[in-house]
Amino acid sequence: MKDYYFSIKMTNVVKFYRYKITKVWMFFALILVSQMTFSQKTEVFSFQDFQEIILKNHPVVKQANLYIKDAAAELMQAKGLFDPKISVVFDRKAFEGKDYYNRFESILKVPIYSGIELKGGYERNAGVKLLNEESPSLLFSGVTVPIGQGLLIDARRNTLLQAKILNDIAISEKQKIINKFIFSAAKDYWEWYLTYQKLKLNQEAYRIAEDRFKWLSERAKVGEIAAIDSVEASITVQDRLVIKEQSTLEFQNATLALSNYLWNASEQPLELNTDFIPQLIQPMVLERQKVDEILKNLEVNHPEIAKIIFKQKQLTIEEKFRVEMLKPQLNFNFNVLNAPLNYQKDAFANAFLLNNHKFGFDFAMPIFLRKERGKLQSVRIKQLQTSLEKTIITREIKTEIESAYNEVTNLTRQIEQQTSANSSQLRLLEAEKQKFDIGESTLFLINSRESKWLEMQTKLETLKAKYEKAIATLQFAGAVQF
Repeated sequence: MKDYYFSIKMTNVVKFYRYKITKVWMFFALILVSQMTFSQKTEVFSFQDFQEIILKNHPVVKQANLYIKDAAAELMQAKGLFDPKISVVFDRKAFEGKDYYNRFESILKVPIYSGIELKGGYERNAGVKLLNEESPSLLFSGVTVPIGQGLLIDARRNTLLQAKILNDIAISEKQKIINKFIFSAAKDYWEWYLTYQKLKLNQEAYRIAEDRFKWLSERAKVGEIAAIDSVEASITVQDRLVIKEQSTLEFQNATLALSNYLWNASEQPLELNTDFIPQLIQPMVLERQKVDEILKNLEVNHPEIAKIIFKQKQLTIEEKFRVEMLKPQLNFNFNVLNAPLNYQKDAFANAFLLNNHKFGFDFAMPIFLRKERGKLQSVRIKQLQTSLEKTIITREIKTEIESAYNEVTNLTRQIEQQTSANSSQLRLLEAEKQKFDIGESTLFLINSRESKWLEMQTKLETLKAKYEKAIATLQFAGAVQF
């Protein structure tokens, strides 16, 4: 009995070393196949390079830049309200051979920022039916000063001041659009990374299964193992081939999705070259101090909050204008006629008060002021709404930042734990292979442990992709870059 047991053990030992030699040759064969498979030249297409191409060439980014140009056009229109204006009027009437009148008037008006308007002009009148106060020829220059409504701010200054703030709003709107677009691109990039890693794992799993099937088939032919083992190995090959083909499809679709972001300088779409591969992920612990800085500088950095602050400034200007509109309209007009002023001796008083001038007052005021009071009330309601909106959005953004930070921190720990678990699973797999080599294990157990290791490795890559997406979420929520 002892001799029989010793004979079996010696047979297993002989098989063990023979299998070891065979595995060595298979190892070198796998290296050769691996070199042949990945011999094509590849180049890392980093997320930084990807982002630079988007910011430089993508039509969405160029479209966002138009907001600033549009704001500049609005500002130009507002400044146009202060442009000098020339007007010319000619009026003539002739009837039954009589030249009743010929009236010609040209006026130059120059608005001043303070609400004062300077003007000057020339009149020339002729005919038999002129009014008594009409002069044949007259030069005049004068000024209109708003004493009541419009002294502190008028419609032109209100429009100009708000147009200047509109440029800041446009910058914030541009940044908001770009941040949102980069966030979407980042999610697609890391999805591309995940599909690539899955494809690599499934390609490797398929090659291992195929090589094992060939090896076991040869052993089954010489009677070293049961034929059923080769059948089980062939099933594993077919199953992993299906998984590999599915991974190939997912990677191709992810590559197409990423290509949507690639444009050249001529605004022509580009296709992502198959030689490019994503960068590797190296998760790092995110310091709490960075998050605290983001929360502290939200009003400075975040475009959504900045937009609301600028809108509040616009409403402040609008409120000031609407308060001004509650005043009565009282304008003082003075014109010097025919000749320049003479400042010598008593001519000063005569020129202004007795000769060669025209002056007057314009007064108007609604009795109930319902229109003006209603508009002022509307502006103040908008101010309250904007203030509440700012409070709500700030709270939501802070919550989103905290949530993203928690996810990043949690994923960092999960990745560390999963990496350790994967190492342990790999040791179990290698031990199971050694037991199989000496006849103390089965192909089923090897396939089970190998499938489990592939599943855990896929989970690790999934966690890494989630980590980068969480980082992108945190950057988008805080409108910052790490």
